[in-house]
Amino acid sequence: MSNCKRCNKPLKTVKSIDIGYGPVCKKKQAAEDAEFEKIQITLDEVVDSGVAV
Repeated sequence: MSNCKRCNKPLKTVKSIDIGYGPVCKKKQAAEDAEFEKIQITLDEVVDSGVAV
């Protein structure tokens, strides 16, 4: 049996085991991943800003 990558509780369904997260943790992780993506900048943005050396 596999455990959730986020909370380490045992996963019960095949779908959860395949994904690596239970349904609640999957939603929480997706929200955190989306927030992380929003604050990232690309290398092109840095170069275009003139900050890069």
